[in-house]
Amino acid sequence: MVGFEVHERDDADHAAHLVKRTALAEGLHAMVDKPVLHGDNGATLKATTVLAMLHWLGVKPSYSRPRVSDDNAYVESLFRTAKYRPEFPNKGFADLADARGWAVRFVHWYNHEHRHSGIQYVSPAQRHAGQDTSILAARHVLYSEARDRHPRRWSRGTRNWTPVGAVTLNPERDTVVAAHVPARNKQPLAA
Repeated sequence: MVGFEVHERDDADHAAHLVKRTALAEGLHAMVDKPVLHGDNGATLKATTVLAMLHWLGVKPSYSRPRVSDDNAYVESLFRTAKYRPEFPNKGFADLADARGWAVRFVHWYNHEHRHSGIQYVSPAQRHAGQDTSILAARHVLYSEARDRHPRRWSRGTRNWTPVGAVTLNPERDTVVAAHVPARNKQPLAA
């Protein structure tokens, strides 16, 4: 997660401020290829204030299709991860400060400690910083050395530690993404 805020109510002004703050922190102004902001069909992300900010930043808005439950799968998965954390309060938050404190701790855990299976068990922060390639190469070497030392323990090759390329909301659109995103190391690591 590159930006988040917790407020008492859903508000377009809060959303526009968050988008602007996050874009500045991420160096969006220097990016040639601007990102897409995907959201639900809620009024907040379609508000003129938010749309004007996105336009000013060069960010294209994208919305979930009506009655298509997997259009926002990443956010739904994130919500589930949050709600199933042991420290998530069963009876809600005591107040806004309590909710904000929990969110700060959760986002830190999610970004820096959580090893995500969809990106080869690196943290989202490692992936975001481009550190995943070297981490995964080191894992490949470690696994290969272990297999060479104890071949009878291995019935097949080692785990595939090839860095994951572009991640998309709808995999059927991978050809569109491939045409617009520079290829990440696509050479598979040999077993």
